[in-house]
Amino acid sequence: MTTEKNEPPPSAPWYRHGLVWMIISGPAIVIVAGFVTLYLAIRTPDPVITPDYYRQGIEINKTLPKDRALMPAVQGRNHANTPAEEN
Repeated sequence: MTTEKNEPPPSAPWYRHGLVWMIISGPAIVIVAGFVTLYLAIRTPDPVITPDYYRQGIEINKTLPKDRALMPAVQGRNHANTPAEEN
């Protein structure tokens, strides 16, 4: 039994190498995720908004209470800008 030293060792088929599957799995996962997204988009369409949505939004703003105690951000901003009161 004689073998030549210049002869390369026998290699396994391409599907037996782990790096090949790692490279293939990235695009395959993206394709599957794309089909899942397409399925969800077709199955649950966006709801149609009412034609007068802008007027309804303005009406909501009119019905909100104008109490200053309910606006802590405005109070904090105004408090930081005013000088301290002396007793």
